[in-house]
Amino acid sequence: MLKRLPPRVTRFGPAALIMLAIFAFSSTPSTSLPNYGAWDWVAKKGAHAFGYALLGAAYAHALQPSGRPTVRQSILAVILAALYASSDEWHQSFTAGRHPAWTDVLIDTLGASVGVSVFKWWRHQRPKP
Repeated sequence: MLKRLPPRVTRFGPAALIMLAIFAFSSTPSTSLPNYGAWDWVAKKGAHAFGYALLGAAYAHALQPSGRPTVRQSILAVILAALYASSDEWHQSFTAGRHPAWTDVLIDTLGASVGVSVFKWWRHQRPKP
């Protein structure tokens, strides 16, 4: 089925879906968010890092859909994720009970860096066609 999708969809679709999910989570008012007690900070910041790791990997895939991303492509993927993280924090400022935090942008950017690194490693492990 994926073979029939246009190349742009298979390249940029994953990043667009992850961006949509992040936007939806950021639109959730603070009163509707779960509280994990003593683990609340760890769970929520871990979710930030994981979501942006996925986004970074998706951007790397969009920039290099078949091979291992170059250093320039990897850096660009992290920068794109950091820019989206910044815009997402601004978006949160319009959501009830939520506020922007530069520390979240830092966590998101670190998560994206890890995601891009894992993606590059995974692509390196795959046998060449």
